[in-house]
Amino acid sequence: MLFAALLYIYRVSQTTTVAPVTEEYIEDGRPHVLQDKLLPRYVLVLRIHGPFLFGATEKLSEATVEVDSLPAVVILRLRNMTAIDATGLHELERLAERLRATGRTLLLCGARSQPDQLLRQSDFLQFLGEENMLPHVEAALSRAREIHEGRAADPRTHVPRVDGAASRA
Repeated sequence: MLFAALLYIYRVSQTTTVAPVTEEYIEDGRPHVLQDKLLPRYVLVLRIHGPFLFGATEKLSEATVEVDSLPAVVILRLRNMTAIDATGLHELERLAERLRATGRTLLLCGARSQPDQLLRQSDFLQFLGEENMLPHVEAALSRAREIHEGRAADPRTHVPRVDGAASRA
């Protein structure tokens, strides 16, 4: 138990940074800002703030428990997720599977270094699709639009409506 506590402290300490705010930092942050963006009805943006480790993963399950009521595209914003472990990765896989089973799509965006590294080292991105792992929310909203337009153009596609029911596009 002591080893687990020390490992936890080590992992959390590795996610902490202190750095000056520069012009480049401000410019790099602009695509992550949500305040000036319109969220379409077919998109839900969820964010994870802090470490997504054992004990915190149930919060994602609770936020998405009624998967049938979610819009067609769910964007999981990882910009403020400082760390992830195997339990967190498993929960992301479960969410992606639940969404896919109901015709919905999961997009991830803005992952920091440690979460990005773990997601890329695992088989998760093969399941999710590289095209669904985006650098920031601006790119994720653009990808969501592509997905939505692609579904709308295909008459065989069932598109989840905002109220959760499926309809033909």
